[in-house]
Amino acid sequence: MINIINDMLSFSFMQRALIVGILISLCASLVGVSLVLKKNSMIGDGLSHVGFGAFAIATILNVAPIEFALPIVIITSFLILRINENSKINGDALIALMSASALAIGTFTISITKGVNTDINNYLFGSVLSINNSDLILSIILSIIVIALYVLTYNKIFAITFDETFAKSIGIKVELFNVIFAVLCSIVVVLGMRIMGSLLISSLIIFPTLTAMQIVKKFKSVVITSSIISIICFVVGLTFSYILETPTGATIVIANLIVFVIFWLISLIKSNVKAK
Repeated sequence: MINIINDMLSFSFMQRALIVGILISLCASLVGVSLVLKKNSMIGDGLSHVGFGAFAIATILNVAPIEFALPIVIITSFLILRINENSKINGDALIALMSASALAIGTFTISITKGVNTDINNYLFGSVLSINNSDLILSIILSIIVIALYVLTYNKIFAITFDETFAKSIGIKVELFNVIFAVLCSIVVVLGMRIMGSLLISSLIIFPTLTAMQIVKKFKSVVITSSIISIICFVVGLTFSYILETPTGATIVIANLIVFVIFWLISLIKSNVKAK
């Protein structure tokens, strides 16, 4: 097994994928806790589809995908927050509408453009081969920003996650921190799409939190446990995708699914033991 890992890491693209993936997994698990607890986990899915459309347009325009997609996804996250607060449209319906529209725009744009060699599966399901050195540097910088902002605003995020009314009553600028959190989500989604793809990145946000919540209940414990689970599942998924020559994103999701089932069974057994 050690020889296989050494062989895997002898390739520069696998080294880049490992570094970027660990950072993204950590960031995704951090924002995922609040999204799941606030029952807003589908926001990540909606933003990833918007990112797909932006990536497709960036390819046609021959510009850097991440730099092009990031501001578009951030603006979209602001719109979701604003429309959700002031519109009669249901939040889930709004996200579904934007997801379908963005996917349609991305697919339509690629299909009608001639002379561009684009594998749409790389956008939908991700590809470790798509990560270049500039993506690596940008991902490291943005991931550090996400982690730093999360740590600095941890207490505010904790308060807003459970009770926005109480948070306002103690002087927290809820609207401001919701905007900051939306930016963090947007960064995680755009960066994660390079490996996981637009259809699978939301799983990196949701699975670790749901898994951690099977065995721990305190907010801080869930954050720490989900971060560990997310990183381990990514490394295991990446390794087995190399060994089995399977799609990286799908293999990582399956690793997360297996761990979730194991933790769920452990939780179920503990509950039955206590009941007796």
